[in-house]
Amino acid sequence: MKVRNFLIVCALFFVAAIALYFGVKTRFPQPYRREVEDSGMEPFLVYSVIKAESGFDERAVSRSGAVGLMQLRPSTAQFVCERAKIPYDEARLKEGEYNVRLGCLYLEYLLGRFPVLETALAAYNAGEGTVSDWLKDPSCSPDGLSLARIPYGETRAYVKKVINFWKIYEFYY
Repeated sequence: MKVRNFLIVCALFFVAAIALYFGVKTRFPQPYRREVEDSGMEPFLVYSVIKAESGFDERAVSRSGAVGLMQLRPSTAQFVCERAKIPYDEARLKEGEYNVRLGCLYLEYLLGRFPVLETALAAYNAGEGTVSDWLKDPSCSPDGLSLARIPYGETRAYVKKVINFWKIYEFYY
């Protein structure tokens, strides 16, 4: 009887684990793999930004006019295209492949500009100029590189959300 109960518990655990795994794969997908892999960026970081920015909704538009999966403002997308010497097409910003390609280029740029991950993520959310100002403020940044304090609650929550999503991706994949 004990062996039978043990086997039932093991089977239930196995079924629950599979259900959880496939549930996570649904909530934490990996679309546009080619674009993400071609970017050279850490894939789970990119997917975590996409999840935090748009929840994988290609048609998402923010109050500030940011568009698509990676929520790029047209001016940011144009900046990225000029830096990368690629054609800019505002009409394509809601296309997943185009948006992810430009979003990866922008994230890569921010990681070069702000080498501390959390600082680069804060810049992705609050803007490069805002974060540059925070880094000059000793109450926000003791070293001019990292942020000990993020003044915007939305940006604080955003950085935590992306990092937590990244941990979930790493755990399940």
